[in-house]
Amino acid sequence: MWITKVSINNPVFATMVMVAIMVLGLFSYNRLGVEAMPNVDIPFATVFINYPGASPEQVENDLTKPVEDIVNTVAGVKKIRSNSWEGRAGIFIEFTLSTNMDRAVQELRDKVALVRPTFPKDAKDPQITRADGENSSFIGNLSLTSETRSLRDLSNLAEQLVSKRLQNVAGIGEVRMNGVTTRQVSINLRPDQLAALGVGVDEVMRAISIYNQNMPAGNLANGSREQLVRIEGRIKDVRSFGKIIVARRANGPILLEQVATIVDGEREESSISRINGKPAINFDLSKSQDANITEVGHGIEKAIKDMAKELPTDVKLNIMNLRSQEVQKQVDNVKEMILEGGVLTMLIVFLFLHSWRSTIITGLTLPISVIASFIALKVFNFTINTLTLMAMSLSIGLLIDDAIVVRENIMRHLGMGKSHKQAASDGTNEIGLAVMATTFAIVAVFIPVAFMEGLIGRFFLQFGVTVAVAVLISLFVSFTLDPMLSSVWPAPSEGRFKDLPFLGKLMHGVESAIEWLHRVYDVVLRWSLRWRKSTLLIAFVLFIGSLPLTAIIGGEMFPETDEGDITLSFKTPVGSSLDYTNSKIFQVEEALHQFKDIAFITTTVGFDGRNTARVNLKLQDRTKVKRRSQKELEKLIREKLAPIAGIDMSVGQDKPIFIAILGQDESKLDGFAQKLMTKMRNIKGVVDLEYSLAAANPATVIKINNEAASDLGLSPQQIGAAVRPLVAGDTSSRWLAPDGQNYDVNVQLPKTGRQKVTDLEQLSIASGKLDADGKPIMVPLRQVVQFIPSTSPQVIKRQALQRRVAIYANIEGRPSGDVNKEIDKAIADIEKELPAGIRFDVGGQAEDMKNMMSSALTALGIAIIFIYLVLASQFGSFLQPIAIMLSLPLSLIGVLLALLIT
Repeated sequence: MWITKVSINNPVFATMVMVAIMVLGLFSYNRLGVEAMPNVDIPFATVFINYPGASPEQVENDLTKPVEDIVNTVAGVKKIRSNSWEGRAGIFIEFTLSTNMDRAVQELRDKVALVRPTFPKDAKDPQITRADGENSSFIGNLSLTSETRSLRDLSNLAEQLVSKRLQNVAGIGEVRMNGVTTRQVSINLRPDQLAALGVGVDEVMRAISIYNQNMPAGNLANGSREQLVRIEGRIKDVRSFGKIIVARRANGPILLEQVATIVDGEREESSISRINGKPAINFDLSKSQDANITEVGHGIEKAIKDMAKELPTDVKLNIMNLRSQEVQKQVDNVKEMILEGGVLTMLIVFLFLHSWRSTIITGLTLPISVIASFIALKVFNFTINTLTLMAMSLSIGLLIDDAIVVRENIMRHLGMGKSHKQAASDGTNEIGLAVMATTFAIVAVFIPVAFMEGLIGRFFLQFGVTVAVAVLISLFVSFTLDPMLSSVWPAPSEGRFKDLPFLGKLMHGVESAIEWLHRVYDVVLRWSLRWRKSTLLIAFVLFIGSLPLTAIIGGEMFPETDEGDITLSFKTPVGSSLDYTNSKIFQVEEALHQFKDIAFITTTVGFDGRNTARVNLKLQDRTKVKRRSQKELEKLIREKLAPIAGIDMSVGQDKPIFIAILGQDESKLDGFAQKLMTKMRNIKGVVDLEYSLAAANPATVIKINNEAASDLGLSPQQIGAAVRPLVAGDTSSRWLAPDGQNYDVNVQLPKTGRQKVTDLEQLSIASGKLDADGKPIMVPLRQVVQFIPSTSPQVIKRQALQRRVAIYANIEGRPSGDVNKEIDKAIADIEKELPAGIRFDVGGQAEDMKNMMSSALTALGIAIIFIYLVLASQFGSFLQPIAIMLSLPLSLIGVLLALLIT
């Protein structure tokens, strides 16, 4: 081959080519991003719309349904899901993988803009964003603690320094704070005084807003000089709020302090955070769409290091969990595997070739091929991730094959008495086509893997291409560097181990063992050729006998891993207060502190509502401290926390089992879901069963007596405007404090005055009529409304323009494939009873495994076809490749036995 001839005749040139490849490879390596998994663009978009005060039913009818209908007309839409919460709608759109997301998002904005005029007046503008599963994900959790400072002091540091500095880190998408206590000026209204003095809530709010502000008044111009004029009305200190005149009556002005109590305090808690049982402020960090996880992680670590110089010495900002560190650890582990594999491969080559020179000549293929592969990764815009590194790890044994075959054939020609150059040339040319056929057969296996369909194909693209590129580079090195070195490096002498007698004895022992294997193989081969039918029968029996092992081994999407982190999610009964939920989580923390395997317990009460909590457990480092496995701990924690009454627990955030039931009649959906959950509770391995259709929140409906209200000059809007601030509170103004920070001025009833319906019944509101003194007539609220007990759903979930209920669960102690088979059988039994318009939609790992198996079988079929094409071309025969390929299924015997053992 001309490429071999050029290398042999120009050894310096060939060496420089290899050096150039190594330099470019190292250059590319230093500029590659590092990720846990390939950076796959998963096409998702979200639409969020706020609708303050609206019930989930109102949100569904007024916002969710119109948006779903119009979004369904956008090109490329694959699936639409939505949630209608109290006061908020969320629509989640999944597009097909081939969709141009820039165009799709723009079309989505245009379509939503068409229905915006139909929204209720109080609805806010839609917030439309593009997102995807991996890139918009959680990246880390930090905690701010102090042994001496109050929670308010910590909150000020969190809001004014830590949060802002983190938001400035390149690649940070969102910084969410939990456990913050924010300063607030609370105007706690006194209903009895408002009624006695005839002051309406609207008058109070308007007065606070009007009096607490500065206004520009223009400029005074005098010849060449100008002077700024401004009106200062802002209140300087909290006590001065009490002197605001809220109304004027015949007997004089009425001050705010006469109808309200002014408190310089904190906003009511919506969440509580702790670290190992001590108060703390938690920061949940998410990275933006295109940011690299390790680069963002390095930025976070640098920001923390810089802030440590500015924070008071008694305040600590600690990393509780940073995914970039875990990713780097995973990548480093795979790098170690590659290095260990390379060393072992070289050792095996040395033991079989009995020559340092041959080992070095063939072994150089490994580092050159691996480093050169980084050039391809950079060209294809890949990253260093688990899959690309696993591809290289898998390739280690393949990369050196070509070099060994070429080197051994060159040595054979040297034994014929040929010169080094002639032997290198003839030996390489003689087996060139065979070596190429072997390499192309490997490429034929992995290239179809790179082009599997669907999301799985996107992930395995980098894996397949990396293997194919690495083996092609090894082929190039085998045809250039190896024959060149063989032509210039003299053959080893006969007494090459005379200075190392122990090594000579080792080599002699290895050679004796190989000769013994040859003799055994010769006997087996002769017997097989003599008793061909018996040989085929034995192979067939072994193959058929190994197939039942698949049922014993089971199947799952990914093997279990120990990441050193456990996330626990908790729910107390619907309607529970934050204090009640907190009391239950205290019991949880007390139980968890008994596990010495846990290093940190990070708690957030009120994470997703007042009856929810999340507890993150950071386990001890297994490399430093002996501890139990993550799976074992999860099981023990379930058992330990089971006796705590009044709380539901689940482990993990993304549950592998997800089953949706779709239809229009939610009561029917609930009935079929209950049947399925009853069956699932009897399936071994199903744990943490969770149902999306939770109990409805207790609610009170204020029904207006329109006739009575009209007689008193009150409209529904006026009644709502008066009641809402009293119950929910209303930020009527912002106060600029002496520390230069703005804080909310919140008008509301005191907490003790809004606990029961009877508290509302005692309220009075200003009517539209005046008495003889010119003050509004105060009307008891119960005179114009009725208080009706009711319920309200926490959230209304929809999918495919229908109502949806969903079942989630974890799997413990069994392969997920086995569990999913039993669930599929249970679903099939219930599907026989389903009326028209109701159907199941199975997602989670079951759907992923089904898609992966379909794609893998397709890739396998294509690979078999390409292998046949390569072998047929090599042997010039249509039948010989079939004979060779019939041995492939027999490899399944060893595969299944290895899986069973491990």
